[in-house]
Amino acid sequence: MKQPFDIEVVMERIREAVRPFPKAALFELADEGFASPFEQLVACVISIRTRDEVTLPTARRLFAVARTPAEFAGLTVAELDALIHASSFHEAKARQILEAARRVVDELGGVLPCDEAVLTTFRGVGPKCAHLVLGIACGQPAIAVDVHVFRVTNRWGYVHAATPEQTMVQLEERLPRRYWVEINRLLIPFGKQICTAQLPRCSTCPVLDMCQQVGVDGHR
Repeated sequence: MKQPFDIEVVMERIREAVRPFPKAALFELADEGFASPFEQLVACVISIRTRDEVTLPTARRLFAVARTPAEFAGLTVAELDALIHASSFHEAKARQILEAARRVVDELGGVLPCDEAVLTTFRGVGPKCAHLVLGIACGQPAIAVDVHVFRVTNRWGYVHAATPEQTMVQLEERLPRRYWVEINRLLIPFGKQICTAQLPRCSTCPVLDMCQQVGVDGHR
């Protein structure tokens, strides 16, 4: 018999459970001082289809060369591509980053605003990256739904959605706003280490008593 789902208890337990694990890449970079909206936007672009283990050193190498939109705008696509070559689709990302930097310099006075409508006009930037920038760099409540947030919250039975976009809408309706940024920070390491895509570690899950285990056919 499952216990009633209590998001307050769930978040508290997961907060403790993920403490030993590496932080999600963008949160780790922010803690290291790379916390401006443009730095977070660039880091998120790099992270698309790229593991955190690659994203982190790639972003650090890039930020050692350029950090502001003006500094990025002074680079060439080839220089950017060489700096981020370890990430997936690096050539396209290099063009996207340079295009974004030049737009910020030419159209926005050199400063990327904390405005979702503006952020999503940049090529390759969808709701997930925009919301990570808003949440981490701007301190605004915004839910970023990646594969881990999508999988885990649906597996819990907390939401019932077919896509990340639908998951975001349902979470915005149900999740207390104080958790909107933290849920991404917590569920990335939780989804990587415990509530994995294949054979989740249900035997060591701190919220097994409340999780409906939706779609779980086998587990450890």
